[in-house]
Amino acid sequence: MEIGEGGGSRHGEEERRGDEEEQEKENEEDVAVEEEEEEEEEGDDEEYAIEFDEETNPLDFIEEAADGVELYQQFERLEYEALAERKRKALQDRIDRGEPSKKPRRDEFLGATMEEINEMMNFGMRRRNRSRAPKKRGRKKGSRNKFTHEVSRKIGDATLHYASGDYEEAIPLLEEVVLLAPNLPDAYHLLGLIYEAMGDRMKAINFHILAAYLSPKDPSLWKKLVSWSIEQKNSGQLMYCLKKAITADPNDVGLKFDIALLQFEMGEYKKAAESYEQILEIYPANIEARKMASKMYRKCGLPDRAISLLEDHVNLPNSKVDLNVVDLLVSLYMDKNAHNEALRHIENARLALGFEKLPASLNTKAIICHAHLGEMEPAEVFFQDIQMENSPAKGDWILEVADSFASLGQYDYAVKLYSTLEEIVGDKNGKLYLKVAQCYISMKESGKAIPFFYKALSKMEDDIAIRLTLASVLVEEGKEDETIILLSPPKSSDIAQSKPWWLNGKIKLQLAKVYRDKGMLEAFADTIFPSLRETLIIESMNQKVRPAKKLPKTVLFERAKLLGEQQPQNIFHGFKPIGTTAELAKAARAKKLLQKKASLRAERKAAAIAAGLEWQSEDSEDETPRKEIQEPPLPGLLMNMEGHQLILDLCKALASLKRYREELEIINRTLKVANNALSEEKKEELRSLGAQIAYSTGDPKHGYNYVRHIVQQHPYSNAAWNCFYKVVSRVENRFSGKFLNRMKAAWRDCVPPIVISGHHFTAISQHQAATRDYLEAYKLQPDNPLINLCVGFRTSTSVSSKGLHFSTIIYASATTARKLCTM
Repeated sequence: MEIGEGGGSRHGEEERRGDEEEQEKENEEDVAVEEEEEEEEEGDDEEYAIEFDEETNPLDFIEEAADGVELYQQFERLEYEALAERKRKALQDRIDRGEPSKKPRRDEFLGATMEEINEMMNFGMRRRNRSRAPKKRGRKKGSRNKFTHEVSRKIGDATLHYASGDYEEAIPLLEEVVLLAPNLPDAYHLLGLIYEAMGDRMKAINFHILAAYLSPKDPSLWKKLVSWSIEQKNSGQLMYCLKKAITADPNDVGLKFDIALLQFEMGEYKKAAESYEQILEIYPANIEARKMASKMYRKCGLPDRAISLLEDHVNLPNSKVDLNVVDLLVSLYMDKNAHNEALRHIENARLALGFEKLPASLNTKAIICHAHLGEMEPAEVFFQDIQMENSPAKGDWILEVADSFASLGQYDYAVKLYSTLEEIVGDKNGKLYLKVAQCYISMKESGKAIPFFYKALSKMEDDIAIRLTLASVLVEEGKEDETIILLSPPKSSDIAQSKPWWLNGKIKLQLAKVYRDKGMLEAFADTIFPSLRETLIIESMNQKVRPAKKLPKTVLFERAKLLGEQQPQNIFHGFKPIGTTAELAKAARAKKLLQKKASLRAERKAAAIAAGLEWQSEDSEDETPRKEIQEPPLPGLLMNMEGHQLILDLCKALASLKRYREELEIINRTLKVANNALSEEKKEELRSLGAQIAYSTGDPKHGYNYVRHIVQQHPYSNAAWNCFYKVVSRVENRFSGKFLNRMKAAWRDCVPPIVISGHHFTAISQHQAATRDYLEAYKLQPDNPLINLCVGFRTSTSVSSKGLHFSTIIYASATTARKLCTM
């Protein structure tokens, strides 16, 4: 029994030791896998160094660069392929070991990480601590070409020739060195120096580039290329060289300032801010970098990050107050409407200065903050203190405070400050006068605003907005005659101007409204008719412009130009061009489309030649220019009710002036162009005006369609049919008979079209057909005197033809006429 228990105990211990050993092996394998993955990730970040094989002549790259071959793209492709091969090999190794393609570092399982789960599962078990040896990074030693005696001797001789100015002797020696040791950067560097001394800058740059590629960790070469890129104003090359130089020398603050400035000029404000923050990581006390980083974050819409950077500096214990930092911090808080926080920092700066006076810029911001908080008492003190200031920025401070008061509705204070500023610096461009006038308008004191509008207009005669605003104010004050003078062309018109203000459509529209309201119909029509007619013509043409389904080649070439603005003789061309992300994306799509078009054109040409046909090239130069949408003199007039009413008023004015042809043109064009925008009521009014033109003019054929439309809309209206009959009786329109037949068929109980049809047959001496229509009308309305008269006349005419006495016919007709008159 004891032996059995002892044996079971030993067996259990052996099992536990076996489990511990297996667990340790698994842990060791996990650590090994993690180390491999970390090495792979670190290896991905390493610089790829180009190495030439024995069959490659690097000097050919220089010659090909002169022919426009993009060598940088070849280098980039080699680097990409090398990194891809490295990843493929690592992936294959994991697959061979039977492991998943990618082991997750952090998996979510019930809110716990994988490491926490393993720790709970291994609780109580012994785990050895393993120290990881530092990983060796970089190229293995001895992999580059070593200096042989022959290479060293040739480089030494070439260096002596270079020092003595015998460049022609040095170049062949160095070219031999390149062939013997193609991966040795010294030969390329020396060749670059020689060509620089000879004045061949492009070859000098190309050899320096090769030297820099073969020694990417040498910052001096990249810095030299940076300076040359600045001289050439090649922003794409400059950005690439700056990144390489910073990688080679991460602690060079000057390079980081340069790349931040370049990113700012490119509009990449967030990247610029991050570059300035990298400077702060090296030198936290660099105030200029801190301010610039905050400004960049402010520009890219990250004010909280900008405030945090400045707060970190301001809140440092025993730090000297930098008023520029405080000023920027206060501005950031004001942008967020955190005026209490802004005042707190201003007061802290005041206390830190002690007996020194607070700068006027901060004092100005304090006044604005108090105004936002509804405290206007400090403004009175500001009025007194600002008079004592002699700073050149005095005017800017007054203007900033005045604009703030105006935006807050404190117009009295704003007018007072604007007037003070006008006394100090004057108003050369009229903007101060305009601000004062706008303040008076906001205070409902239009009378006081008028003189200031005139003063502003004297400085800015061609400003349409000011002239229109002043005209509206004058109309409100009942000064229509003064408004007409304001909007009318000057007596001494300057014809040399490209587009005088008095020819502007908005000016003419405002002047026409004044004429209309005063009842000056002829002046109203003469003013607005040309602009309205031109607007209708342009809008009609714009409706025919179809949206482009695809961009023309000219636009594609213009967009793709962004990718091609590089020097083909430079082996550094092929860098990512400078531009916003959207611009680069458009340029890439344009380039791809152009390449596709070129390949399709080549295929079509080959097919045409193979078929024995003549090839006709479709070059972009032969493209017909597309019609562009033009802006009319009165934009938006046809899309609002006020514009529709103006058109109706013009048509009525033209009718009163008996200018029917012009009226009819406006009606026709309006119904055609603005048919979808007009209400049914406005359409009917316009058609009624067209029908009146047909009724009133001696040549009514142009208004016949409007009359016909009227009777179609109102088939039982005697007035409409009377108008129609008057127009038809004066127009030899062969289609009127067909129209009457359609109306009789559609409205069988409608008498007027039947009677008019009878009149029509009577006029062409078709008496039987006329009698038939009159009798049909008589059946519908037997008591109608007019119908009785028509029936009696036709009957008497028929009887007369059979020999009855003429007096009987006259008697019957007179009797019918008397009945008609007594009704």
